[in-house]
Amino acid sequence: MSTVQSVRRAFSILQSLSTGPSGVSEIAIRTELPKSTVARLLATLVEVGAVEQNEALGTYGLGKVIAELSPNPRIGQNLIPIVRPYLTDLVEEIGEAAGLGVLEDGGMFYYDQVASQQEVQVRNWTGERVDAHVTSSGIILLAHADDAIVTGILDQPLKAWTENSTIDPELLRRRLDVAKTNGFAWCEAEMSDELNSVAAPIFNASGAAIAAIHAHGPSYRFPGSDKKDSITEAVMKTAQRVSSRLMGRYL
Repeated sequence: MSTVQSVRRAFSILQSLSTGPSGVSEIAIRTELPKSTVARLLATLVEVGAVEQNEALGTYGLGKVIAELSPNPRIGQNLIPIVRPYLTDLVEEIGEAAGLGVLEDGGMFYYDQVASQQEVQVRNWTGERVDAHVTSSGIILLAHADDAIVTGILDQPLKAWTENSTIDPELLRRRLDVAKTNGFAWCEAEMSDELNSVAAPIFNASGAAIAAIHAHGPSYRFPGSDKKDSITEAVMKTAQRVSSRLMGRYL
């Protein structure tokens, strides 16, 4: 095998792993390479630190060397093709819009949204950034964030988007503790008087909360008097399925 060809094939394997940890067979299918070639190149990539192997699960993921080369990766962009099918399933289950968000630069950036079939639709926030403290995704991700990140946000003047927004730092810290314990967060009429939402965290193979799945709808119908628990459970289950996918497992 020529050096150039080896480099091209190794790069195709790294591209394949950008969507999450995978086994040799799955990588071979994605890259259209023989399994023996994939296994050989993976061994080399593991040796140089570009790929990490999870021997217990039989999967491979991008290593620390790649992270060091890209100090500010757009995590959400890589997650879109993985998360979209799960969002679609969630929307079909609960009948409301669902989306993907990442905590970036002190705010929530929304990377994707799947609309519901409801006659009255909610706004699509894809491509927009909002304050983390008034969103369910922001609350749940701050609940799992490093204290330095939380302090950096809460030490700044916090804007009240509605009269229901929590802007007191101590009250917010208590909410973060509750959200972390519960595994989900609700925001009701805090970013908009007409919008309610619930979110749960997505964890990567290292156990870090890197993104959130959320569902939202108009406050007059969402979540409804008898659906809050079932919607919360559905969102949490979806986030858990995505997390398992990123760890090389499927639920």
